[in-house]
Amino acid sequence: MYPYHNKIKQRIKNQELIRYEYVDKYKNISTCLLLHFSTEPKVKPIREHRFQEYEEIFKSF
Repeated sequence: MYPYHNKIKQRIKNQELIRYEYVDKYKNISTCLLLHFSTEPKVKPIREHRFQEYEEIFKSF
């Protein structure tokens, strides 16, 4: 299994995150948090059940 969230958290820690935004729909994901990075892949979607986890990370930066 691909460690999707672990890789994203490492990229955030490495200061690759440029910005984030909440959108109503991204591809087939409704209500989504989009993370925009300076390196590839540039955009990573986060599903709603993980929002709180990422909001806590954002508070620490």
